[in-house]
Amino acid sequence: MSSVREIADDLVDYLTASPTPFHACAESRRMLEAAGFAQLAERDEWPAQQGRYFIVRGGSLIAWSTEHADGATSGFRMVGAHTDSPNFRIKPQPDAARAGWQTLGVETYGGMIVNSWLDRDLGLAGRAALRSGSGTQTQLFRVDDPILRISRLAVHLDRGIRDKGEQLNAQQHLAPHWGLGDQPGDFRGFLAEQLDVPAADVLAWDAMTFDLQAPARIGRDRELVASARLDNLATSFAATRALIDAVQAPPATPHTQVIALFDHEEIGSMSQRGAFSALLMTTLERITRSLGGDREQLHRALAASVIASGDMAHATHPHYADRHEPQHQVVMNGGPVLKINTNLRYATDSVGAAAFRIACEQADVPCQNFVMRSDLPCGSTVGPMTSALTGVTTVDFGAPTLSMHSVRELAGAQDQRMYAAALTAFLSPA
Repeated sequence: MSSVREIADDLVDYLTASPTPFHACAESRRMLEAAGFAQLAERDEWPAQQGRYFIVRGGSLIAWSTEHADGATSGFRMVGAHTDSPNFRIKPQPDAARAGWQTLGVETYGGMIVNSWLDRDLGLAGRAALRSGSGTQTQLFRVDDPILRISRLAVHLDRGIRDKGEQLNAQQHLAPHWGLGDQPGDFRGFLAEQLDVPAADVLAWDAMTFDLQAPARIGRDRELVASARLDNLATSFAATRALIDAVQAPPATPHTQVIALFDHEEIGSMSQRGAFSALLMTTLERITRSLGGDREQLHRALAASVIASGDMAHATHPHYADRHEPQHQVVMNGGPVLKINTNLRYATDSVGAAAFRIACEQADVPCQNFVMRSDLPCGSTVGPMTSALTGVTTVDFGAPTLSMHSVRELAGAQDQRMYAAALTAFLSPA
């Protein structure tokens, strides 16, 4: 079993390499290919040979192994997660100038804690669509230089800040500045320089800001991990690591092992690659066909399947313990967390919970429970969507986190080892 230090440090490397969902998929792809997984193209015919495979659709990735399946009706063991996190994204015509400053127009993506982004050194990363002959191609880019900043208003200019907090308007107050001048800058030209192509060949972009402060092990005993995008790249990393470990030995019951890392969870998942799309079901059907099955056998396989939907969980905050359900306190470095909601904002039922608890027992790690206070609304995950679209028993779980949706979140270093170990056992039950 990997050590706490190894898993936590590997997570730090994964977070560093993954400023956007596109880069997260590229990093998972690197890990998978090193473990013998082969990438398939969706438009190609897929091989009938059992083996290790994955596909990438933009910021989403699905990987699977049929090595331990016994025919098309064996069933699936699946782990779901998401690759996206709240951030600022650059508009199509972003360039503006005001009061001697060059600024960029941005939209907020997801439910961010906005003031955590103020006065931070921000980089820029994403994907660009480029002209290529008579067609187009996409290319990832990443600028690690501190080129963007959203400056906070000085307290002397708004004494009310100390009393009422900042009243930030997304249109007026959140456009990052990136230079000085009375004329707007040239974002398209800047991006073209980064990509080493003519500006006219930059047709469109998915450009995102990210915090340049590096992920780090922190705390007196370095028992914590501080970083942007822990929600939910900690799960994407754990799922990728778990699949690689799980395929090494056959499970007690033959099945196909699958991970699904979805983009767009933070904005509702309704896209061509989100959890609410046909991506997962289409992939499972094609896997079934590659094993010699048809649609009837697909539905038989689904009836023998279980999904574990992973998203970070709220650790009990020391200053706001009253915001948490008093009988369900969640401890940092206390192990994976089952997430339960009677109104099915989480998909967990008793059958799914039992399957996950058994996986934790097999991995010899503790298992905690999270329930929202009855007088507070509950968030959600990809779990209810994948459960409804597939008809498969689903359990929602997570790892304890503080400052969720801040530009810099906090998780436990020991939890990362336990998280990956539990998912490995779930994908390959004894």
